[in-house]
Amino acid sequence: MSRVGKKPILIPENVEVKIEGQKVTVKGPKGELQKEFPAKIGIELNENKIFVSPRIEAKKIKALWGTSRVLLANMIKGVKESFEKKLEIEGLGYKATLEGNDLILSVGFSHLIKIKASPSIKFSVEKNIITVSGIDKELVGQIAAKVRKIRPPEPYKGKGIRYAGEVIRRKAGKKVVTAGG
Repeated sequence: MSRVGKKPILIPENVEVKIEGQKVTVKGPKGELQKEFPAKIGIELNENKIFVSPRIEAKKIKALWGTSRVLLANMIKGVKESFEKKLEIEGLGYKATLEGNDLILSVGFSHLIKIKASPSIKFSVEKNIITVSGIDKELVGQIAAKVRKIRPPEPYKGKGIRYAGEVIRRKAGKKVVTAGG
């Protein structure tokens, strides 16, 4: 039995949930999200609570049960509040700017890198911190990973783009290795 899947999802006051077969639509103050769930997962709405249950007993379906419940809970949380990921830029001459809704990165390449913002994603830049925010948790994480992948932090000097709070294991350079031996 899934411990996560058994828990009902409470629907806040200003959030509206509509279930049509396996398609769930969630509307809230921040926006609207839709998602199609597998046919083997049952989704029911009773008195401001959503119950997710498996329709058949199988190992893969039990795994989908908890995942489906968490995805639904994230949809509800996203339209009520919103999700955000913060990235830090570290390195001499590395900077980020906004051009309209798009993010422009100058991170040591001979050219600027432009990342287009999808309609539900918003970028903001303060000094060396980039904030990616939106109502869809999956999309926010995907865009943040895409930004980080442009210039991941390197282990010798720590230059690059990293998540806020991410710890980079530093390596000793040549001089430290030869001096110690």
